[in-house]
Amino acid sequence: MAKYTIITVNYNNGKELRHTIESVVNQRFRDMEYIVIDGGSTDGSVETIKEYADKIDFWLSEPDNGVYHAMNKGLRHAHGEYVNFMNSGDSFYSPHVLEEIDRQMGDADILFGNVRNPSTGKIYGGIPAGSEVTFLTLKKEILCHQGTFYRRSVFDRRPYDESLKLIADWKVNVQAIVLDNCRVKVVDTIVADYDLTGMSSTQGQLHAEERQRVMAELFPPRILKDYEHLYTESEMPVVALLPEIKRRGRIQRIVYLFVKYLLKLT
Repeated sequence: MAKYTIITVNYNNGKELRHTIESVVNQRFRDMEYIVIDGGSTDGSVETIKEYADKIDFWLSEPDNGVYHAMNKGLRHAHGEYVNFMNSGDSFYSPHVLEEIDRQMGDADILFGNVRNPSTGKIYGGIPAGSEVTFLTLKKEILCHQGTFYRRSVFDRRPYDESLKLIADWKVNVQAIVLDNCRVKVVDTIVADYDLTGMSSTQGQLHAEERQRVMAELFPPRILKDYEHLYTESEMPVVALLPEIKRRGRIQRIVYLFVKYLLKLT
């Protein structure tokens, strides 16, 4: 059994597919398998896949019902202990990524690394290495599947919800981390260059609607009410300043206590 399974999903994105494939097959760490799931492309993608067939462990090209359906197809053919999705248009940051990840994996069920916008050089991750990932973290931070490695058993319990268009990966994270209490590790490693023109980064309204739907499905109203209250408080600028105010003089101390009192009333 391979240590890692890398899955690439593609549909009519042949122009970017080659770069994605090369970033996977050029990894220096070799205890891995590679799966490519194509949605029946007609733009020459299949010809590109065939060029690399000797370096791809499994591939198919057939119509599907969307990206998460395709990702579940890939999972059904995966044999690795850990899985990463590097979909067409995205790529590993360097040939050494899997080497670096393997050195840091330990006993984690889910490992989060960073991703980079190749156009701007901006790094996304939002969580300092070694931090605890909580329910609130999942609401506030960007945790891209391109920078994430999952123990395959996470998906054996809960595959991607194919009824969702944009945030089935976020739902998997909430279920695994909050409901199943999976072991999580955050590392300061750039895993991938992430194509920010993808659909999940450009359809904000649908993204928000699907998040609301998932939250309502997974949690009762009383928990949701407290969660939203906690989130609102944590976003208030004065809350972020409280530790600094507390460290200052007598007047500032009075302000600190007054603000804490007001928060209790909300």
